[in-house]
Amino acid sequence: MATVSLDRVCKLYPNGHVGVDQASFDIAQGELLVLVGPSGCGKTTLLRMIAGLESISSGTLRIDGQIVNDVAPKDRDIAMVFQNYALYPHMTVAENLGFGLQLRGKQRGEIERRVRDVARLLELEARLDSKPAALSGGQRQRVALGRALVREPKVFLLDEPLSNLDARLRLSMRVEIARLHRQLRATVVYVTHDQVEAMTLGQRIVVLDGGKIQQIDTPMNVYARPANVFVAGFIGSPAMNFLRGRLLRDNPWRLEMAGESLVLGNLPALAELDAWIGRDIVLGVRPEDLRPADASTAILAATVEVIEPVGSDVFINLRHGDQMLVSRVSPECVPERGSVLHLGVVAERLHLFDPASGARIA
Repeated sequence: MATVSLDRVCKLYPNGHVGVDQASFDIAQGELLVLVGPSGCGKTTLLRMIAGLESISSGTLRIDGQIVNDVAPKDRDIAMVFQNYALYPHMTVAENLGFGLQLRGKQRGEIERRVRDVARLLELEARLDSKPAALSGGQRQRVALGRALVREPKVFLLDEPLSNLDARLRLSMRVEIARLHRQLRATVVYVTHDQVEAMTLGQRIVVLDGGKIQQIDTPMNVYARPANVFVAGFIGSPAMNFLRGRLLRDNPWRLEMAGESLVLGNLPALAELDAWIGRDIVLGVRPEDLRPADASTAILAATVEVIEPVGSDVFINLRHGDQMLVSRVSPECVPERGSVLHLGVVAERLHLFDPASGARIA
């Protein structure tokens, strides 16, 4: 397996559109790195540049220390799995798995050995003589993965490989991919727009928006300390709640907004916060941190509009003035629709952002 390094990689199209802007990061040998972001953010363009399917406008791409900007895709020793399975319908599973090796002139015995090993790994041994039409969606996706695995490349590139599957199959295939990565210790770059996939699969995640990298970190660090408002709103389901107001410090801290004052409690003692006293900020709070509280300890009251039970949790959609909020509660404490719910927060779990740049404060 190999390392991958990007140094200020850019993609500029002839019409002036910037697809990827100054992307710089390193992928360690054996790491599973996830590129995540909304449609059009540049994640697939970035993956295709690593694959050699898109030219690099500027910057440097290295695989295992070798500059590969102008190296043809077939000479980069990478394997790519696309959203579309792209299996040959007239070939059996075994023939689909071994076709790439056949094109590369591998000996028949070597092809049969690799196909057999990969089929055992993916639990496809009983389907080697089947055609793709006789397979389930999950089995077809495993064949597509197997076609990449059988080549034993330096780097695996996966472009939204689970988006065509239903919810149950996506969950099982996520587990399958994580298991395979743990067994193979392969270098994997995985593209998805699904932040749940990114959080559960990635050892690190790269969050992109508008062609720019917004944050690179472990999934839980991105969730706990989002770098800006975009990351805070994109990572997490339901999304983070945002309130805008003026930060005041009257022991304890308060947020002054539209004629009312929200008591924030004792925020961590940080010098950076002092510079924001008397200025507008954006306050972020995760749904699980916006909790039902006694009227005496609550910071705000909101009207319950919609209740969404999802099994182990219940999402409460609330209205506070013209602001919509979401609270995540346990099924044991579900309020009535139309009732007023008093809500409190834990000061240490609040997130503060600059309203102009969107950047995290402190």
